[in-house]
Amino acid sequence: MKIIHSAAEMQEIARQLKIQSKIIGFVPTMGYLHKGHLSLMSRSVKDCDVTVVSIYVNPMQFGPKEDFKKYPRDIKTDLKLCRQQNVDYVFIPKDAQIYPKGYMTEVQVKGITDSLCGKFRPGHFTGVCTIVSKLFNIVKADIAYFGQKDAQQALVIKKMVKDLHMSLKIKVLPIIREPDGLAMSSRNAYLDDKQRQDAVLLSQALKKAKQLIEQKQRKTAKIIFQMKRLLSQSEFATIEYIAIVDADHLSEIKQLKAKTKVLIVLAVYMGRVRLIDNILVKVD
Repeated sequence: MKIIHSAAEMQEIARQLKIQSKIIGFVPTMGYLHKGHLSLMSRSVKDCDVTVVSIYVNPMQFGPKEDFKKYPRDIKTDLKLCRQQNVDYVFIPKDAQIYPKGYMTEVQVKGITDSLCGKFRPGHFTGVCTIVSKLFNIVKADIAYFGQKDAQQALVIKKMVKDLHMSLKIKVLPIIREPDGLAMSSRNAYLDDKQRQDAVLLSQALKKAKQLIEQKQRKTAKIIFQMKRLLSQSEFATIEYIAIVDADHLSEIKQLKAKTKVLIVLAVYMGRVRLIDNILVKVD
């Protein structure tokens, strides 16, 4: 495994790999790796000739009151995990490599970034699209891997790739969960013991919603009411949003229709820790 810090060096390595007709798999991360990230790496190693992992905490996707400075970092453990997954290259750029002096360009996807996380985190998806498009250009990936936990992000990136005619495939892999159901996230490290115990309510609320749909409840307001009722059991939980939306376009749904696929999404603060989760449900 080789560690690269220079964008120019990473580009040249990618160019040489392309000359050799190697298929490049890419897993972009912000580090503090967990089993969710490892599942993406494992799939890339299986699918591709070469796997590149990036580790970069992107300041552009954090708001002024968000946790950029406190975001968990452990590069030593991250590199150990990458080696265990047989990753070929780890790209760890400095800010000056990504946003050099005089940098003036942003990438923006409109429409599907206006709701859900985009509504509550202004500028977040512009930061995401900008860094991801830059990384795609540097790594020259053939396939890039993302997790379903960040469902809106995955849809936004797919839209960006399609609209800008980027020549790579996006693969979105299932959420990896703790044994009690909590979706794995780097931010779980912020939770104290009681908050961690209560955090399982997020996945339980999603399961409750799925159960209600299977029981033929078609009014989304009633489903969301039951989800809120379940989450209210925690003294720490503050709901930012709960929504039931079209799985492809993120448009909000009030009445479920048969033979459709919906995404049930939520963002909840446990104390000061913001957690997101979702579940895809096919309505029979």
